[in-house]
Amino acid sequence: MMPSLFVAHGAPLLAIEDNEYTQFLTQLGRRLPRPKAVVVFSAHWVTGTQKVSEVNEYETVHDFGGFPDALYQIRYPARGDRQLARDIESLLTEGGIPFEVEADRGLDHGAWVVLRLLYPNADVPVVAMSVNPRVSPAEQYKIGQSLAQLRQRDILVIASGGTVHNLWAVNWQEDGIDDWALQFDQWLEHRLLQWDLTSLYRYDSVAPSANLAVPPHGNEHFVPIFYAMGAADDVRTARLLHRSYRYGNLSHSVWQFG
Repeated sequence: MMPSLFVAHGAPLLAIEDNEYTQFLTQLGRRLPRPKAVVVFSAHWVTGTQKVSEVNEYETVHDFGGFPDALYQIRYPARGDRQLARDIESLLTEGGIPFEVEADRGLDHGAWVVLRLLYPNADVPVVAMSVNPRVSPAEQYKIGQSLAQLRQRDILVIASGGTVHNLWAVNWQEDGIDDWALQFDQWLEHRLLQWDLTSLYRYDSVAPSANLAVPPHGNEHFVPIFYAMGAADDVRTARLLHRSYRYGNLSHSVWQFG
């Protein structure tokens, strides 16, 4: 059975860098069983109602500014999977989860940076899905849970975001690790390994330095982890595959669930 993954997408520069983290993701794509398709939740697609993409081929969206020209030349022409999208819509309906179909939107960098490192040939079909940071973690978990059976069909569920992602706190010249970022991630690690949903749902009030690691204005990068966990609710096992940091506190964490 396929796992589900939470994958940090870091800064857009990862798309043109060769470093410890990009090498890890490249190797991870080779080690994982090859999926028939990927369902990807991206922190950069925020909507009030769950969106499901139904497209034939995705445009590559360069939703960032001020970076080297080479980034804007990258194209990741992933194919869609309309039948899988419709299957997802049926599962959401069965779960009582409202949704809307999106027929035009391309892949944002939260999706294509990760997918390009895992599957550089863009030869795995993709269904993109949005996240809603304004609903409760329990509701986000429920959406992921509704898709759990897809893993039995060799479909990989990926949630792309970042456990520590505070652009007001990053130091672009620093590659050390701020204590507060490490403390938050260590708290998160213990809670995830125990599948402690009670604590995790209250992360913003009980985790150390939560206000720095997951600022109220930026929780869209953290909450994808609940979608990934929900997709593995039938197994409830967690494994930390990788953790490193850039710019003082921007975390590159990869969690496998199920």
